[in-house]
Amino acid sequence: MADVLSILSANYKAAGLTVPSKTPYVAVDPKLYEGSWSGKYANNKSFNISVSNVEGFRAKVHYQSDSTSKYQDVLIKDGAFRIGDTKFSLVQQGTALIANVVTDPATGSTYLDKAYATQKT
Repeated sequence: MADVLSILSANYKAAGLTVPSKTPYVAVDPKLYEGSWSGKYANNKSFNISVSNVEGFRAKVHYQSDSTSKYQDVLIKDGAFRIGDTKFSLVQQGTALIANVVTDPATGSTYLDKAYATQKT
């Protein structure tokens, strides 16, 4: 049993566990997030993100890219939120960095696809 625990402990250390943020959730300015966001990944695949009903640090989000369509209620913390495998990080007013985890169906390997999105006014 001790061997199993030491193996688990070593794997947790090797994986580099991320420490959760200790900052509290705080209300955000709805104007910074609400609206339509769009952009294109490096492979020229376009995406759209619609953010609505921003109240405090909560919002409703719709992510659309090709045949992928995700709806989710999100919590905004430290200028960012996640919707499925996609992370939205506000860089500056009107610009966000989108990071999307993509799984290659042929090999099963994953990679991170990043792009900038601009807010439509």
